[in-house]
Amino acid sequence: MRIITDTDRTENLGPCAATIGCFDGVHRGHRYLINQVCKVAAERGLHSAIVTFPVHPRQVMQTDYQPQLLSCLHQKTDLISQLDADYCFMLPFTRELSQLSAREFMQVLQKHYHIQVLVIGYDHRFGHNRTEGFEDYCRYGQELGMEVIRAKALVEDGVSISSSHIRSLLKQGAVHEANRCLGYEYYLDGTVTDGYKVGRKLGFPTANLLPACPEKLIPAEGVYAVYTYVQGIRYAGMLNIGHRPTVNNGSDLSIEVNILDFSENIYRKQMRIEFIAFIRSEQRFDSLEQLTVQLKADREQVRKLLQMPVR
Repeated sequence: MRIITDTDRTENLGPCAATIGCFDGVHRGHRYLINQVCKVAAERGLHSAIVTFPVHPRQVMQTDYQPQLLSCLHQKTDLISQLDADYCFMLPFTRELSQLSAREFMQVLQKHYHIQVLVIGYDHRFGHNRTEGFEDYCRYGQELGMEVIRAKALVEDGVSISSSHIRSLLKQGAVHEANRCLGYEYYLDGTVTDGYKVGRKLGFPTANLLPACPEKLIPAEGVYAVYTYVQGIRYAGMLNIGHRPTVNNGSDLSIEVNILDFSENIYRKQMRIEFIAFIRSEQRFDSLEQLTVQLKADREQVRKLLQMPVR
């Protein structure tokens, strides 16, 4: 996989079969689509390519738009680099580009990226106002000498695997189902920051995560079984996302993990949290004693879910 960010570096590339999209999360549905592109390219003796954007198009059009991404740019790039396509073209999305008709946009793809075959995602639309559809793309392709193919969707249990579906699952706390659609464990990266240290007083010291990507979706508030990575080493953990109503945390959202059987000082270190299972919703307790009893029960459930010795 060669990732290309400059259209001037495409001059000597051969003709391609390609698809285009945001590819947020680079989930199993995306990989199913990209595998179709690779198959088409192999059948026609072409290079295989992905065209995507370094910034979500809606952020360019709406400066106040707050996306809830499944993957930030560096995460998306890492995931794409693991795929079998020959090239990934990072196409800067601009207001000028957004004003192009679908036909004009296809001309850009043909001129700058040598795309001879365009594989369209089953629900993908492009061009100004996104008013044109697959039949229009086919007609423009015939005029331009570009073959246009409609891709098959990856459907499981009657539902097409898509970024919007995965976001919906994460907002419900359904991380197990979301992970199945993603093909990997959903994760948050960031830095361990200072907290209120209430957990330490209760016997459950926590590492508070400051996400590296503020635009990345935070799953539903509640308690989760997670794996935590610190300096490349994996640890089991119990994560809480929420406003900690028992200790009157106010409007601040906390992302804090109690790393099991761990006592090192990791303040200011980098940390990754992988979501494995949802335990329960956040709730308010009448006393810290009641909260402590519940945390002990949660911890034992986490141990069982992660197949660790119960203590």
